[in-house]
Amino acid sequence: MKLNKIAASLAIVLTVAGCTEASSPKTQVKETQVTKEQVSPATKVEATEDQKEAFQWQTERFADLRILRYQVPGFEELPLKTKELLFYLYKAALSGRDMIWDQNYKYNLTIRHTLEAIVNGYQGDRTTEDFAKFTEYTKRVWFSNGIHHHYMSSKIMPEFSREAFAGYVKAVADKGQLPLSDGQSAEQLITLLQPIIFDKDIASKMVDQSAGIDNVVASAVNYYEEVTEQEVVDYYKTKKNVDGKRPVSWGLNSKLVKQDGELVEQVWKVGGMYDRAISEVVHWLDKAAAVAENEQQRKALTLLSKYYRSGALKDFDDYSIAWVKDVNSDVDVVNGFIEVYDDPLAYRGAFESVVSVKDHQATKVIAAIAEQAQWFEDNSPLMEAHKKKAVKGITGKAITVVIESGDASPSTPIGINLPNANWIRAEHGSKSVSLTNIVEAYDHVKGGSLAEFAWDEAELKRGKEFGPLGSHLHTDLHEVVGHASGQINPGVGTPKETLKQYSSALEEGRADLVALYYLMDEKLVEMGIMPSLEVGKASYDQYIRNGMMLQLRRLKLGEHIEEAHMRNRQLVASWVYEKGLAENVIEKRVRDGKTYFVINDYQKLRTLFGQLLRELQRIKSEGDFAAGQALIEKYAVKVDEELHREVLNRYEKLNLAPYSGFINPKLEAVYQEGKILDVTISYPTDFTEQMLEYGKDYSLLPMIN
Repeated sequence: MKLNKIAASLAIVLTVAGCTEASSPKTQVKETQVTKEQVSPATKVEATEDQKEAFQWQTERFADLRILRYQVPGFEELPLKTKELLFYLYKAALSGRDMIWDQNYKYNLTIRHTLEAIVNGYQGDRTTEDFAKFTEYTKRVWFSNGIHHHYMSSKIMPEFSREAFAGYVKAVADKGQLPLSDGQSAEQLITLLQPIIFDKDIASKMVDQSAGIDNVVASAVNYYEEVTEQEVVDYYKTKKNVDGKRPVSWGLNSKLVKQDGELVEQVWKVGGMYDRAISEVVHWLDKAAAVAENEQQRKALTLLSKYYRSGALKDFDDYSIAWVKDVNSDVDVVNGFIEVYDDPLAYRGAFESVVSVKDHQATKVIAAIAEQAQWFEDNSPLMEAHKKKAVKGITGKAITVVIESGDASPSTPIGINLPNANWIRAEHGSKSVSLTNIVEAYDHVKGGSLAEFAWDEAELKRGKEFGPLGSHLHTDLHEVVGHASGQINPGVGTPKETLKQYSSALEEGRADLVALYYLMDEKLVEMGIMPSLEVGKASYDQYIRNGMMLQLRRLKLGEHIEEAHMRNRQLVASWVYEKGLAENVIEKRVRDGKTYFVINDYQKLRTLFGQLLRELQRIKSEGDFAAGQALIEKYAVKVDEELHREVLNRYEKLNLAPYSGFINPKLEAVYQEGKILDVTISYPTDFTEQMLEYGKDYSLLPMIN
C-alpha cells in the first residue's frame, strides 16, 4: 500500500548504455568503451545546502500539473558493486513500463505511439493554438500513463480539434513511426482513435466506483474483457485455498476474459501475456541477483524472477516473505504487480517499481516507530479481539529513490508499506519506507495554500512551524503502524472479497486514523521524535482543512469523489465533524464570505478519531460489507456543490498546480571489455525528452494486448 504526496500534504530523455551480451535477447543498448584512466574517482560528497538550492527542482508547469526533479545524494560515493546492482534494478524497472500503459486502458499504447510519432515527426506549423493544445494533451497523457487522469480516473479531454489530429497523423504517415497493424492505413488508424480520444462517453472513466452499477463493465481499465461484475465474483468464489489461513491473492497477475463462453485468466508471465516486457525484466533481475549484497537479498531477487517465469501466485508469496526478511540490505526494490486501487473489485495489481538506497540518518525516526509497534497495537482503541497479540516483523526505514516506474511514476508515493497480503503481515511482518529525497523535492517547491485556508494567525503559525514534521510523522505512522495493525477474524475472507469496491478507501481511512490517533499521544514526545503536541495539532488542522475543503480543488464542479484516498479523507473528516457537532468539536465558521473549519477541542477530536478507527477495524475484521458501504456512500462520495465552488474560486487565485510528478534521474553504465567499470548518474531537465526516450528504448509490447 502506498501513500501519495497529494494524499498526505496540501503543498503540494533517457538513453542508457547497457550490456550487449548475447544473454540479453531483448533491448539492445549501446556499450560505451573506456579505459580505467578515463574514469574519475568517486570524490563527490553530500550536496551542500547551497548546491541544493542551486538545483532546478521544478522544470515546467502545464494544465493542473507541475514537473519536478529529485536528487540522489551520495550516489557517486557508492561502491561499484552497489552501483552495478542499482543499474540492473533500474533497467528492470523501466523494462516493465509498457505494462502499466496497457493495464490502464487497452488502446493506450496505440495512442501513445501515435502521439509520439507526431511529436517526433510533424514538420508543419508548431506555433498554432491547436498544436500547443496537442502538445499539452500529450504531456498529460504521458504523465498519467494513459488517456485517463492519473488521480481522478476521468478521461482527459483534448482541447484541439478532431480535424487537427487527423491532419497531424496524415502529416507523419510517411515517416514510418505510426503504430499501424498489418494492412492498416493512416486513415484507418484515425478512424479507430478519433472516437476513443474525442468522444467523452467512450471509456469515460478508467475506474468507475459509482454505486448501483456494474463497476467492471463501466470501468475502462484493461483488467477485464467481455465479463460482468457478477461473473468475476462468481469466478473467484470457485477458487479454493488449500490453507484457509494463508489465502492466495487470486487475480493479482492476470487479465480475466471470456473465450468461447468460458472465463479464462491471461496470466502476466514469461510465455504468457506481456511476455516480452516481463522477459526483459527477468533478464535484469537475474543480473541483479548475481551482484546482490547478501544471500537474503539474492534469495528474494531469485524468487521474484521465478514468480515472473511461472506466474504462480504461491511463488509471489514466497518472494514476498523473503523480501520482508531482507532487512540488512542497503539497496531495496519494489517490483511487481502490487497495488489494486485501479481494479474496481480490488483483485489485480498494477505494475510498479521503486529502486532505492537506505537513508541511514533519516531512518532513525521511522525505525523508532517500528520498534514500538507492539506498544501502539496494545494501546490502540481497537476491540481486544481485533488486536494482534504479537506484532511480528515490522520494520521501517527511510530511502533515497534512484528510479521509479510504472504506477509509481511520474506521480510518485511518499510512503510505502508492503506486502499487501494480510496473512504475510501477520506471520512474517511488513516493510515500511519513507521516500526522503522525494519529500525533500516537494519541500523545495511548497505552495502557499496555508495562509488562504487557515482561520487565524495561531493556526497559520502552528502550520508553518510544525506542519512539515507532522506530515512526515503522519506518513511514517500511516505506513509502519497503520497498515500493519489489527487482525481479521478467523474464517473471514480477505477485504477484497468481503468489502469489495470499498476495501481500498476503508483501508486507507483506517491507516490514516491510526496515524491521527497517535499524533496527539504524549508517547511520541517521550520517544523524542516530536517536541510537543503542537505537532499533532498542526496535523489535525491540516487533515480537517484538506478532508473538508481543500482536496475538492482536484474535482471539476459537479463531480463526486471516486479516488480511494480522497474518499477516505472526506469520510474521516466528515464523520468526526458530524459526530462532534453537539460539543462543537469542529466549528464551521464564515468570514468575509469564506468558509473555515476550526478545531475547538483537539483531545475530543482525538477521541472521535479513535471511535471511527475502532469501527473501521471492526468492519475489516468482520467483513461487514453493509456497514462499510453505508459509511462510504454517506460520508465519502457526495460533495457540497456550494462549498466546492468556493474552494475552486479561492484556490484558482493562488495560481498553484494541485498535482506534481517527476523527471527521473538517468543511470549510464560505463563498460570495459564487457564489464561495468562505473555507473554514472545525471539529472535530465526536459520532461518531453525523457518521455520520448523511454518510448524509444523501452517499447517492448504489441500495441494491443
